[in-house]
Amino acid sequence: MTAALRQISRLLPGLLILTLLLVGTAWLVLRGSLPQYDGTVDMTALTAPVTVERDALGSVTLRAQDRHDLVRALGYVHAQERFFEMDLMRRKAAGELAELFGPVALPADRKARMHRMRARASAILEGLPAIQRELLDVYRDGVNEGLDALMVRPFPYLLTRARPLAWRSEDSILVVKAMYFMLSGGDNRRELAFSTMRAALPEAAYRFLTAGGGAWDAPLIGTALEWPRLPSADELDLHKLDPGLMHDDEYSDDFLPGSNSFAVAGSLAAGAALIANDMHLVLRVPNIWFRARLIYPNTHQTGLMNDIIGASLPGTPAIVVGSNRKIAWSFTNSYGDYADWVRVIHHPEDASRYRSATGWSSVTIHREILRARGGDDETLDVYETEWGPVLATDHDGTPLALAWAAHRSGAVNMELTLLEQAKTVNEAITIAQNAGIPAQNFIVGDRDGKIAWTIAGRIPARTSGYDPTLPADWSKPDTGWNGWLMPTQYPLIVDPPERRLWTANARTVDGLLLDRLGDGGYDLGARAMQIRDGLREHGHFSPASMLAIQLDDRALFLTRWKKFLELTLNRMEPAPWHTEMQQALLDWNGHASTDSVAYRLVRAFRQEVIDSVLSGFAAAIRRNDPNFVLPKLNQAEYVVWTLIEHRPQHLLPPVYAGWDDLLVSCAKRVAIRMQSLPGGIAERRWGERNTARIRHPLSSILPEFVANWLDMRKDALPGDIHMPRVQTPDFGASQRFAVAPGDEEHGYFEMPGGQSGHPLSPYYGSGHADWVAGKPTPFLPGPPRQTLRLHPVTHRATNTP
Repeated sequence: MTAALRQISRLLPGLLILTLLLVGTAWLVLRGSLPQYDGTVDMTALTAPVTVERDALGSVTLRAQDRHDLVRALGYVHAQERFFEMDLMRRKAAGELAELFGPVALPADRKARMHRMRARASAILEGLPAIQRELLDVYRDGVNEGLDALMVRPFPYLLTRARPLAWRSEDSILVVKAMYFMLSGGDNRRELAFSTMRAALPEAAYRFLTAGGGAWDAPLIGTALEWPRLPSADELDLHKLDPGLMHDDEYSDDFLPGSNSFAVAGSLAAGAALIANDMHLVLRVPNIWFRARLIYPNTHQTGLMNDIIGASLPGTPAIVVGSNRKIAWSFTNSYGDYADWVRVIHHPEDASRYRSATGWSSVTIHREILRARGGDDETLDVYETEWGPVLATDHDGTPLALAWAAHRSGAVNMELTLLEQAKTVNEAITIAQNAGIPAQNFIVGDRDGKIAWTIAGRIPARTSGYDPTLPADWSKPDTGWNGWLMPTQYPLIVDPPERRLWTANARTVDGLLLDRLGDGGYDLGARAMQIRDGLREHGHFSPASMLAIQLDDRALFLTRWKKFLELTLNRMEPAPWHTEMQQALLDWNGHASTDSVAYRLVRAFRQEVIDSVLSGFAAAIRRNDPNFVLPKLNQAEYVVWTLIEHRPQHLLPPVYAGWDDLLVSCAKRVAIRMQSLPGGIAERRWGERNTARIRHPLSSILPEFVANWLDMRKDALPGDIHMPRVQTPDFGASQRFAVAPGDEEHGYFEMPGGQSGHPLSPYYGSGHADWVAGKPTPFLPGPPRQTLRLHPVTHRATNTP
């Protein structure tokens, strides 16, 4: 034993030295993939020097003498800071993740590749105006030069033992396609489920479940909708169903990708319009956006400079939201209906042909090769019709083709970059309505105080005569889409008498305008209403006023549910869990605050009631389809509230004796779940449930100590879904800003997750703590801390190992 110990003691110093050498080498390699932040870099094809300044948060200011030089430099900076995230965006859209991550990513690739987005992106690129193609080519060259200039490839590729592929011009189009997927999914599951529901339920029951709005509506045009009548017992009797058709965990939490955007006219501010925006997306490290300021000469007015500040999207050469000193603009997801299912009627004797409006047409088969790193290639056959790819079957087995705006020519272009030089609201409206992006609510204001709202992006022009929320036979004459809506057909509000505008993913219009936009699953209007009412409470606004509305976490929507839970508990016989619940409700402060137990209880009770009530309708549908799962019904609040107010016995799920039994059972299930956790109900604060999980894309496959280093802190977060401060652990405001064009010095811009994608960068996670706290950071970049000078040369060698 003594000899062995002596032997180990002799080896320990060597092992320690070897370990230190390995750690040191890994550290040096990791540092080698850091972006270059200062000094001078030779860059090909520049016509004049470009400076890249970074402030304390890493916000980038690019100064150039030529727009193409600036775009090239933006591509260079994006690649150095965010190439891996750009790569993920293009691969997700194209269905090429398995080439990087191996067979584990094949399920996602199979789903995405059915849309053949790379082929569509290539076709779109060829059809762009020459000036837009050139812009993408210049950006592409800047990206590839920035990637090549790194001493070591970006660190995620070291972890995955892969090499990054060069950027292509079509890849920027794929990044926009990725936003289509992010904002609408690409599978149109809601309308597929609607078809099954429509076939299984009486008309009155189907309309009762799927109506588009009610008393919480706060549209810009029109008024609140009336909810349909209750179906009668003769039409539907849920209480007589077989209880075996009921499932647990029937319904999911009711949140969806969205945003808040609102504005006030200059007469309510300091002369210029005041615009606020917080776009709600899945949160990650680094953040999806990249703070940037672009300064270059104005080609229309000699001696003047364009000065654009805001959020850029790495992978594209555009400032997505922000200000150019003359206008400021913002977006929210519009949730119109931009995808339809088309019933494909095959020839009775030839399955390779289908009936179209012009006769029998042939199905086109595209053979896609899925490549998996370290695995075998797969062949995927995509069957396409003139309307789109065949992706599903209807409730009766009929094949369904997906007609989706993202598939169509014109779905993507670079028109949005023209906002850089727009001077007025009217110019901005024209640009927005012709932009090739996912259709968004667009709010814009100018320095003269004018404000406006319209839809930015392309909108399908539907023919009348069919219900676009259900699969339809487009082989019938005059059924389907007829190109895009003309800009003159778009909804538009300019300088509203109220001098206020608001959007929050809820329905914005009614009548003919609603028919044109369609209903793609509008959010419940509670959040929009709270913003609208917050704007109406004040007669003068500053950026601080706008931030107060963005951070409003008052639980106005749940107030009636809190009273209802109290009423339910008061009707019950005393029990330990009942008493503990009543005690916990005493801490209700009307906010989704991190230390509130009452808020968490009320929220959980509401969700439990919704799950229980809707499970009865799902059971009725399962008589036709045993595997049916309810889609997300964003207006389910009206369904459930109407039922618990009227308490019809025939619409009570079969496992309950009465409505009081259902409500008490829901309260008891919530209590038992919370009692089973340490500390019981009294310790179930909202912050415990709403704790940040803002993670790096690779952290889930890394050891915990490394993952914790890459991820943001697990902060308890205030806010929730049906209020302006939208917040879940990994979903919420991907940025917050408010700005008046021409007065950017007094605006603010908050962003989670940080600016840089490199964990050794001083800008990794920069500004995240302020975002958590709701502390405004300046809209304009601060004084430069580091400056990189890009110098024009005729040739540059590639040296990335």
